[in-house]
Amino acid sequence: MRKYDVSKQEKQSIDDIVQFWKKENLLDEQKANELMDSLDVKSFDWGQLARYAFWIALASLVFAVFSLFTDASFLAFVDTLYEAPNILFCFFFAAVAVLFYTLGFRYKKRYPYKNLSTETMMLIGVFGTAACIGFMGKVLDKDTMHYSLLFLLSVAIYGFLAVKLDSKLIWTFMLLALGVWFATETAYHSNWGFKFWGMNYPLRFTIFGALITALAVWVQPRFERLQIFQPISYIVGLIYLMVSLWTLSIFGNYADFYEWTTVRQYHMFYWGILSTAVSVFLVVYGLKAKDNVSREVGFVFLVLNIYTRYVEYLWDNINRAVFFLILAVSFWFVGRWAEKLWNKRKEEIAG
Repeated sequence: MRKYDVSKQEKQSIDDIVQFWKKENLLDEQKANELMDSLDVKSFDWGQLARYAFWIALASLVFAVFSLFTDASFLAFVDTLYEAPNILFCFFFAAVAVLFYTLGFRYKKRYPYKNLSTETMMLIGVFGTAACIGFMGKVLDKDTMHYSLLFLLSVAIYGFLAVKLDSKLIWTFMLLALGVWFATETAYHSNWGFKFWGMNYPLRFTIFGALITALAVWVQPRFERLQIFQPISYIVGLIYLMVSLWTLSIFGNYADFYEWTTVRQYHMFYWGILSTAVSVFLVVYGLKAKDNVSREVGFVFLVLNIYTRYVEYLWDNINRAVFFLILAVSFWFVGRWAEKLWNKRKEEIAG
């Protein structure tokens, strides 16, 4: 009988599910044994090796580029390129981007199961697009134009290509580019100051993250072509929101660093309460709705908020040894609590 290859972790998960179905009388003993016998544990995870190999290849490519800039002969060659017009570099990187997008699209159609190879080509295309737009900014002179519109152009390009090529990687870069555009656009309208409509960057990105999350939850599922990107938008939106709230709980709505250093930390306490409250809400919502993403993001930032407040208010007020002892004990309790929940879940599945 032909068997399906799975990893040890996957087989354990499937075994837990089958045992649960047996407990609920959805499977009899014979069928459960047949299902488990149809699985075979992979002797080696080639998929994981492929993933690591592609990432190492990309990292090596980056290191190769940096190494070139330490080579004397290459630097001499680069000096001769300073006379070349920026428009030439713009067209060169545009050609690189088009080449790798085309290769990625064709490779995806020909080998739909080779996702890692396809995504690697798409990633090079993304970098080529970014470089092309960067040189376009030099051609158009960023000092005399609405420079943030170039980032908006990159958002449009990434969004179109992500939908056209069904690439979740490009969609992720689209969301990152959208954040860069938002930052530069608001800075442009505030004459490149740190405050826009009375809000510093953390407060602005708190609202931005909330909007991205709301769009991912209520708007994106209504469009069939965008549904496959909904989980990514949801995760990125929550990360934007929670990182901004956590930063806001530390720096408050201050735009001047010197002014912030003269203010006692308790003046930002209400931002800490807001950040913690949102974290608790995400944990509770995740547990009730069985939403793993919101639960895990909420839990991570709840712990981060608690320990941030702990450092802010106790670091200068108690002995360092006592400080780290309390920290160690508290982490032990967190681990013990998590272990209890994990064991309880295993017992429920086992019956």
